[in-house]
Amino acid sequence: MLKLIVNGQEKTLDKPLPLNQALSEWGYRGNAFAVALNATFVPRSRYPETRLKDGDAIDILAPLSGG
Repeated sequence: MLKLIVNGQEKTLDKPLPLNQALSEWGYRGNAFAVALNATFVPRSRYPETRLKDGDAIDILAPLSGG
């Protein structure tokens, strides 16, 4: 089991997954967000090849509307 920190909260995965599959499992779909893994931006094209590891910190950033 992997323990991850996602947007400051602990989450777990039963097995290592690529970033795109983990995002889908957590309910993130579409293109309206960006992801940083351990404080490094991950291009969307690299999500399928980016394997998550125990202890990774993931920040999922969505745009804010307003002004």
